[in-house]
Amino acid sequence: QVQVVESGGGLVQAGGSLRLSCAASGLPFSSFAMGWFRQAPGKEREFVTSINWSGGNTYYADSAKGRFTISRGNVKNTVYLQMNSLKPEDTAVYYCAAARKNIATRVVEYDYWGQGTQVTVSS
Repeated sequence: QVQVVESGGGLVQAGGSLRLSCAASGLPFSSFAMGWFRQAPGKEREFVTSINWSGGNTYYADSAKGRFTISRGNVKNTVYLQMNSLKPEDTAVYYCAAARKNIATRVVEYDYWGQGTQVTVSS
């Protein structure tokens, strides 16, 4: 049974940092692209960042470039999202997802999803 579990969300002031973690089990982790998405109240789920099988290629939404960093550890089957210089508009539920392909940036490309972790940035 595949499980994708996020952790690390919370409340932070604007300008602060958070590190999200995502642990995946029940799948050949090194054969899956991993991504982070977010969904704010009343809005559609949107792409934040993704990383390919090996970790050698990463993609970022414009809103995340220069502030967020995705990384993965294929030994621990974990992917991380380091978020710096957080803004109130980053407030959302953040979801980790796994795609059965080398790289993926769209919601429809992902096969497995976590339950999400809330990130709230106060002004």
